[in-house]
Amino acid sequence: MPHLDPQQQAPARPPSPSAAQHLPQPSPPASTAVACGAPTGSPDDLTLRAPGSPGELFRVFNRLALQGFGGVLPIAQRELVERARWLTREQFVELLSVAQVLPGPNVVNLALMYGDRTFGWRGGLAALAGMIAAPLGVVLALTLAYAHFRAYAPVAGALRGMGAVAAGLIFATGVKLAPALRRNALGMGRALGFAAFMFLAIAVLRVPLLWALLVLGGLSCTLAWRRLRP
Repeated sequence: MPHLDPQQQAPARPPSPSAAQHLPQPSPPASTAVACGAPTGSPDDLTLRAPGSPGELFRVFNRLALQGFGGVLPIAQRELVERARWLTREQFVELLSVAQVLPGPNVVNLALMYGDRTFGWRGGLAALAGMIAAPLGVVLALTLAYAHFRAYAPVAGALRGMGAVAAGLIFATGVKLAPALRRNALGMGRALGFAAFMFLAIAVLRVPLLWALLVLGGLSCTLAWRRLRP
């Protein structure tokens, strides 16, 4: 018989299917993991999406405006944050804060800013058109109907009821967005304090909105800037 070198080894046999199941599998590269949708950020970032076109901006803001009888702000929060998932609660609060300081309707300002952020001036025009195109016809029709039926007591009672519902919707939206203040630069305590002072100044002391914004808004912006400054 021929002499076998002890250093020579027999050819390796392929592993059996049962053994192959226990072999460690190589991890995919980072690019493959991202392409397959593996988590790469915070939960809020993973659930966000962007509008596909200015047409989608128009449709979403048009649907938003047509639902906004008695107050568009609660509907905007539900549509943009919960349904379309274009913004987190924190981002919505930031945009709304700037929209409230600017002149004009708050949600219209928010639509313009978000549309410009996504598709530039085309997105801004699409969002603005969605906010005012179809609702304009509805408002004109309701205005004619109100001018004809305003003398009826049930119509006046219905309008007073809408005012109460609108106040409740705005209050509920504020409560829902309150947890977003935890990430505010001022902190939850200071942010709630400024909100309480603003309510006291406007609702109790009847301070004009412009002066309340200049004093309390300027003070809060200064404190936030000092805390964010490196």
